[in-house]
Amino acid sequence: MRKGYVYILASRRNGTLYTGVTSDLPGRLYEHQNELTPGFTSRYGVKTLVWFEEHDLIVDAIRREKTIKKWPRAWKLNLIETMNPEWSDIAHYLHGL
Repeated sequence: MRKGYVYILASRRNGTLYTGVTSDLPGRLYEHQNELTPGFTSRYGVKTLVWFEEHDLIVDAIRREKTIKKWPRAWKLNLIETMNPEWSDIAHYLHGL
């Protein structure tokens, strides 16, 4: 089984959010940032990685993503600010993945 990653991208601090799941976070982030896949993130300029979580199994990451997507916006903001209070782009943490 593969690892999985749940992630949140933002257009800016307190801006538009996107929650996703993938087994290749660096690759998926590259796709978002370079608008290689048409859709929500390219339409709304959602490119900054502000939060992510690693799971040993992709199925666990998928389950977590579905849960987070159902959360109220305030809960998502709190989740981001707990890990990343400045809403910095944390993509540099992916170099070891």
